[in-house]
Formats: sequence, structure tokens, C-alpha cells
Amino acid sequence: MFPLGNVLFPSMFLPLHVFEPRYRALVRDCLDGGSEFGVVLIERGSEVGGDDVRTDAGTVARILEAHELDDGRWVVGAVGTHRIRVRSWLEDDPYPRAEVEDWPDEGTASLEDRYPVVVASLRRVLALTAELGDPAPPSTVELSEDPLLGSYQVAALAPFGPADQQVLLRAAGAEQRLEQAGAMLDEEANFLSQRLAMG
Repeated sequence: MFPLGNVLFPSMFLPLHVFEPRYRALVRDCLDGGSEFGVVLIERGSEVGGDDVRTDAGTVARILEAHELDDGRWVVGAVGTHRIRVRSWLEDDPYPRAEVEDWPDEGTASLEDRYPVVVASLRRVLALTAELGDPAPPSTVELSEDPLLGSYQVAALAPFGPADQQVLLRAAGAEQRLEQAGAMLDEEANFLSQRLAMG
């Protein structure tokens, strides 16, 4: 397991610069068998040194590329594949470990009507963010046509903090995730519009 200060969603890319000895060992073990590890959000504490409080929901990451540097550090590129729920944390030896279970999205509701509305809200928020000069992905960013994958991409690309992103990761399914993201995006659009109006 790799606890981080940010949330990884399925289908999203995760670049890592691995320098702590315990996570160097994790990368080596992953490359020796399976190329996958779990990512969870740190609720309190630091990414470095341990003594952190971790969430119980995360995402499996699959290593796509890994390069070991001369001093033993790793540069890793991984992608989120699917959600997991932590059943129990094990001893952090030689690195954080946990017993986990897959956590598939619930529900099969048709999202063809709701998804484009939320995507439009995301594009508006990204455009307003850029207009204010704040860093943001381009409002024309390409999203999946699949509402399930798209619901994760909306959650990852919107200018939400880690706590809000964790709420979206924990949504029961894509329908709930899109409903929650849509409400959060509308609130963010109002806030950004007020900032613009104030100059």
C-alpha cells in the first residue's frame, strides 16, 4: 500500500518519485510480481516517515513504467485501475500493507442524460478557473464517453481538495458520484463567478 496526500481515481495517471527506502522496496516487490499496489489518502500526517492516519478506501494502481536512478530512487508512472476497500491494516514491515477487497460501483442506472450536464459544469468551472489565472486543466480536456469512467475523471479533474475527492471516490456508484460532483461544481462555479465579478 502507498498512502499519499492526494486521491487516485480509476483510469487516472499517477506519477511518483520514490525516495524512501520502504517504498523503494515496495516498487521492487511490485515489479517482481504483479506490478500493482494500493493507493489510499492520508487523512492526517505526512507522506514521509509514517505515523499517518489513512482512509479505508482507495484505488489499485498498476505500474506502467519504472526507472531506477543511480542513487536508488525510482521514477514511476502508474494508472488507477479499480476501487478497493481496506478490511484491515497489517504491520508496516517492510512497507505499509493491508488486507483489501475490490469495491465495484453499485447500480446500473442510465446516466446518458446526467453525465453530459455534469461534464458541461466541469468545463465551465475549468474555464472560470483559467480566466482567474489559477492552474487548471484545459476546459476542452477529453473525457471518456463511458459515464462510469467519466464520473471518476470529472472527480479527478475538478478543482476539489483531497477531502472532497475522497467523498467522490467513496460514492456508492457513478450515479451518486455524478450527483455529488454536479452539486460541488455548481457551488464552485458560483464562487468563481463572484471572484471574477469582484475583479
